[in-house]
Amino acid sequence: MLYRAAELTVSPVLRALFRPEVTGQQFVPRTGAAIIAANHLSAADEIFTPVTARRQVLYFAKAEYFNGTGVRGRVTAAVFREFGHVPVEREDTRAAAATISSGAELLALGKLLGIFPEGTRSPDGRLHKFRTGVARLALRTGAPVIPVGLVGTDHALSPGNSRWRLAPVEVHYGPALDFSGRAEDERSARILREVCETIRESIQALSGQDYVNTYASAVKASQ
Repeated sequence: MLYRAAELTVSPVLRALFRPEVTGQQFVPRTGAAIIAANHLSAADEIFTPVTARRQVLYFAKAEYFNGTGVRGRVTAAVFREFGHVPVEREDTRAAAATISSGAELLALGKLLGIFPEGTRSPDGRLHKFRTGVARLALRTGAPVIPVGLVGTDHALSPGNSRWRLAPVEVHYGPALDFSGRAEDERSARILREVCETIRESIQALSGQDYVNTYASAVKASQ
């Protein structure tokens, strides 16, 4: 109910205020399972993608968002649940397999699952090495991967800032990438990396970012 209310009220306001430049919207399926794989510049990415896709996109979210205390914490948890987001223990490596299984279950239900393969927001505006989760999901489920290039969202809502600014935003969708019928390839580390690179190259072509072959989390840790 909350998502539907936001779709009818907040989404039109955001489209009117920011007038995001959108291309390739026709590549987003109106129904059925698909994986939305995008670069990650800002918390605003999780807003502008569904606003422009015109369809609910479910995301993995840090578990602490669901366990907050006080009025603000409870409201945040309720919003994340209402929007269908999935809690993830990001610091627990043992939870990685469970996260992939949860994503596969959502796709089996015909949902549109959003993933940021870099694993965290870019610390420097560049595109960083992808984690293999997106490849595992694509191979295991056969769901099409829709690459998305986001531009300018970090200017609309800069990392660590809760104040929005009117700034040009672009959302570029690319043709679906098909990895169906290859479930057994999930066992190969080499193929997982090849699939990641195929997805990464498609996203980079849409976002226009420079690429660095280092995980974003490692760059953040070194700063």
